Amino acid sequence: MTGNDDMRHQGMRKKLVDALKIKGIKDEKVLAAIGKVPRHLFMDSSFLNFAYKDQAFPIGAGQTISQPYTVAFQTHLLQVQENEKVLEVGTGSGYQAAVLVELGARVFTIERQKELFQKVQYFLPEIGYQPAFFFGDGYEGLPNFAPFDKILVTAGASDVPPALKEQLKIGGRMVIPVGNETRQEMMVIVRISDEEFKTEKHGGFVFVPLLKGKVNH
Repeated sequence: MTGNDDMRHQGMRKKLVDALKIKGIKDEKVLAAIGKVPRHLFMDSSFLNFAYKDQAFPIGAGQTISQPYTVAFQTHLLQVQENEKVLEVGTGSGYQAAVLVELGARVFTIERQKELFQKVQYFLPEIGYQPAFFFGDGYEGLPNFAPFDKILVTAGASDVPPALKEQLKIGGRMVIPVGNETRQEMMVIVRISDEEFKTEKHGGFVFVPLLKGKVNH
């Protein structure tokens, strides 16, 4: 890995992992992945001291790097197994994609903000993470690469995009925050058969909105 990741950063990550355990994250594989991803490299140097605090921070283009607890919670709900094909909607800083790669997933990640897309597709491979990057409307997913074992949406949706449900494998899981602009409910959607889906609710969160339609070039 390139970039400065020294003993101090590793110590701060360990403290972050301990804090997530206290908040109720029990999934050892998820905790180990968060313990490995150098979150400070995803942030402006002015935020370095905040990199391992359990909070969200702005990353430009009106987006944020998600709070580590939220990343851990969503990832735990996704139940990722090694070599599974995972679609991430909303690459953002790339932090969540890196966590999924650490778990051994084959990650396909889509971003609609050109500025973020261009930045992250160079940055992530530089620090050792190689998901497949796509620029486009996450609401439509990636039909050419479907079906996916798992789908993770990292922005608040007003409804569950039908295209994403279609791209889920039978037996697959989608984790998506659904609601209005001020609060969303974390949903897990499991595809039981061609027509049948089961939905579980897992508490309230606040995400930046999932936009649909024309992409910002």
